[in-house]
Amino acid sequence: MLVFLFSCNSQPIDNSRPLKAPKGYWNETFLKISYGLGMLDLINTTPEIPIDIQEIKNIEYKKIDTLSLQLDVYKRKDLSVPAPVLIFIHGGAWRTGKRADYLPYLIDYARKGFVTVTISYRLVNVAPFPAALLDVNCAIKWIKKHAEAYGIDANKIVLVGGSAGGHLSLMAGYDANDPSFCHECGIDSVSTKVSAIIDLYGPTDLTTPYAQSTYQVKDFLNATFEENPEIFKAASPKTYISSDDPPTLIFQGTIDSLVPVSQSDSLDQWLTKAGVSHEYHRLKGWPHTMDLSVKVNEYCQFYMDAFLEKYVNASQH
Repeated sequence: MLVFLFSCNSQPIDNSRPLKAPKGYWNETFLKISYGLGMLDLINTTPEIPIDIQEIKNIEYKKIDTLSLQLDVYKRKDLSVPAPVLIFIHGGAWRTGKRADYLPYLIDYARKGFVTVTISYRLVNVAPFPAALLDVNCAIKWIKKHAEAYGIDANKIVLVGGSAGGHLSLMAGYDANDPSFCHECGIDSVSTKVSAIIDLYGPTDLTTPYAQSTYQVKDFLNATFEENPEIFKAASPKTYISSDDPPTLIFQGTIDSLVPVSQSDSLDQWLTKAGVSHEYHRLKGWPHTMDLSVKVNEYCQFYMDAFLEKYVNASQH
């Protein structure tokens, strides 16, 4: 399975006019052929840390039993005032992936003036749902509590995630302060409410027949739908949507064979019905982890920049 990553852009993008979505493919077979022929440019997934960026690694934000859950922080060395923070939640079907997967994006947005943080959480081989969500909420609380020490504006927090990380971002953002998902932290006085969410191809409704049938979902929930239908509902972002949810930016490819485009189509409709501010970018002919493509990555970052400027008022170039 490809890992969800973002690029370190080397070429400036003209932000004065809308950016058109890059042309996609008929199906994943055509995409693979294009890649095999060297016609598909992919991002650099292992960039060096620029000299102007401070990297603070392996900070423990939570210890559960003997397991140390950690996060990494990136920010400009010349940052002189508290800045908004982007918290990245990695993907991997809740079973694989690591927080270092986000390094390209962490660097890009640290250079744009944000503090960027990437977190680890318990995977299904350690504990099933709701463990991962509990960890994400604890990370939000920890970051808010320690904001001053890392130059963070605790009132401007954005969750960003792809695939399983997108699902966890939506869950944490929409179920803010739900007591079912906020214990284990030891920081009861701190809210988990965030300013905005950026979701890339994250599952939104685990009760659909397709979601019910996948081993990834069944492993994540440690049950089949027949055994425990309520947990499939409890683990679906759809369940928690309300009019006071944070602004949400959605990216989804139409030939995604892992998370069907119908999941994001439905999220768009539910948010519209609830009156939640949101933007939906439906990229024709692109698959799961589509932002490994340089062109798709540039497109995503273009609209992420505009979204953050609009809802977080945070660009500090």
